[in-house]
Amino acid sequence: MIEKAVELIKNAKHITVFTGAGISVESGIPPFRGKDGLWSKFNPIFLDINYFHQNPLKSWKLIKEIFYDFFGKAKPNAAHFALAEMEEMGLLQAVITQNIDNLHQKAGSREVYEFHGNSRNLVCTKCGFKFSVSEIGLDKLPPKCKECEGILKPDFIFFGEPIPEPARTNSFAETEKADVFILIGTTGEIMPASMIPYEAKKNNVKIIEINIKPSNYTKSITDLFLKGKATEIMGELLGFLKEK
Repeated sequence: MIEKAVELIKNAKHITVFTGAGISVESGIPPFRGKDGLWSKFNPIFLDINYFHQNPLKSWKLIKEIFYDFFGKAKPNAAHFALAEMEEMGLLQAVITQNIDNLHQKAGSREVYEFHGNSRNLVCTKCGFKFSVSEIGLDKLPPKCKECEGILKPDFIFFGEPIPEPARTNSFAETEKADVFILIGTTGEIMPASMIPYEAKKNNVKIIEINIKPSNYTKSITDLFLKGKATEIMGELLGFLKEK
């Protein structure tokens, strides 16, 4: 199956990778769902946009603890680096990620569409001005805008917010550009992101899936299912791709 995947990749003109929480698990970031997921330990209400507006300090205490004090220490793993290397080799044209952890960029990937936004920037809920977290700091909560003193929120989407542009448009545009999609560590449960691979399949895109267990995609649209950890499978793929 690895060799079949390598052939698909080598013969493709435009490859897009679509990643979910599973690719970052090996970096120490837990998924949101499942028995060990974040939502088994925390009530997700703190990421509801209406709750945030009404209780910014309560929300921010958990946001800082989870997404900055904990997730902020995570480093890219071998799968992230393998994707960056594939891009460098000219074998990969874009990464669409549902993750907000910045690990693709830290690994060196350049063409990354962050479908759910990112945690490295803060946006003012009043004037819309954006700042990097390093510029503002999180010593005082909730953080305030330097321009208008409005309350800042992380630049990732909360429940009740729309998918950011141009990430949404760019992501769905990939379903028409690509001839191969590689799905890594995504279960296909989160709408509307989960629709992207289905849209690709409608356009006769070949689907390679890398997951530790079958997902919603496996029996419906996946052409090649590579079962295993993202780091191990991507390491094998990269090894074959480097062979002359």
